[in-house]
Amino acid sequence: MSSDGKGTGFWAVVQSVVAAGIGVQSNANKERDFTHGKPLHFIVGGLIGTVLFVLFVWLFVQYLINSMH
Repeated sequence: MSSDGKGTGFWAVVQSVVAAGIGVQSNANKERDFTHGKPLHFIVGGLIGTVLFVLFVWLFVQYLINSMH
């Protein structure tokens, strides 16, 4: 993952995964990802993002349940 503008660096992958996850990925970024990105980076990023999202929701629900007692 390079950060020379042609490749997709770490933060570009994170930004793309988050944007795609919430449905606001731009066509320009999508084209960049398909042209220069490696699928494995986006798959791993998506899996990590999904796990973090599920963990956040679970912790939030646990907090709400515990605050009711």
